[in-house]
Amino acid sequence: MEPSHRSARAWAETALAGFTGVLFLVTLLWHDWLEAFGIDPDGHDGAVEWLIVTGLFALFVTFAVSARLEWRRQAYAR
Repeated sequence: MEPSHRSARAWAETALAGFTGVLFLVTLLWHDWLEAFGIDPDGHDGAVEWLIVTGLFALFVTFAVSARLEWRRQAYAR
């Protein structure tokens, strides 16, 4: 199956995996980005940021696995 004939779902899942992966890395490397926007829900102890890192990683893995399965399903559907 040609790449241009892949479904919108496969492309959307791939894009979401890339987006959440980038957000995960940015949050992992820049822990106090919430404080840069004037938001301090955890009193500078970083707990909220680590929850965000964990959540973004979980979303990244979910979207990446889902995208991989969708790409493979379409390849075998031919």
